[in-house]
Amino acid sequence: MSKLLKAYDRSRVPLYIQVAAVMRQRIERRQWQPGQKISTLVELEREFEVARVTVRQAVDILRQEGLLHCHQGRGTFVAEKPPSRHWLELATDWAILIDSIKDNVPKRIKVDHPPAYPELHEGEGALAPEYRFIRSLQYKDGEPYGIVNVHLARAVFDRDPEAFLTRPALAILASFTDIEVQHAYQTIVIGGASVQTADLLKIALGAPTAECRCVVIDGSGVAIYVADITYRSEVVRLHIDLLANSTPASTKAASAPRTAMAATPK
Repeated sequence: MSKLLKAYDRSRVPLYIQVAAVMRQRIERRQWQPGQKISTLVELEREFEVARVTVRQAVDILRQEGLLHCHQGRGTFVAEKPPSRHWLELATDWAILIDSIKDNVPKRIKVDHPPAYPELHEGEGALAPEYRFIRSLQYKDGEPYGIVNVHLARAVFDRDPEAFLTRPALAILASFTDIEVQHAYQTIVIGGASVQTADLLKIALGAPTAECRCVVIDGSGVAIYVADITYRSEVVRLHIDLLANSTPASTKAASAPRTAMAATPK
């Protein structure tokens, strides 16, 4: 059995989705250039060691995504301007985060039996006496890309219920200048789509997702905002300036070669 077939066997994802993922990666990494004619179905069938129907299904996925175009009698070509997939840049700064979400229009999802309290991890503050749970879907161009589950301290929610139910809760919270934000944490891990997540985001069961957790702690040490957000992995991009908080002097010192000094016996 070839390495490729072994790789297929290790995954529970359908073959055509795996093949589409490899082809998509080639387009994103410019291994297949915009406007370039790609290999024929027969050649792709041999390369990926799959049936021709599998290759057709993979090509059809990328065609629907706008990455490939099929021309009768000419072949299949990479789009001249492939749509940007990783358009959602995850913020690494409080002000940038608020600015990036303030104009979002979430679509609320009714939850019949919402969890009364969030599960707090070590260092995430103390529980508020009561919370309001809000679940919503985020959309772009009519397509869902994120599921947001928020526990908001009831005392904060009661300040402006209508705003919190129709606009991004974190942006509303940040607008209250009398609330002291002592800590704000964001954690990001890679996960896989559950049955409910796959249904809401219109993705395959087990498809990669970006799981973001955001916790805001007030001046009293209470977790007033706890959000667990699930994004479709293909829309997410994380860009970090490693020298953003460095001074020229500290950067120089950090990059300067270190010389080991040994004591000379006398």
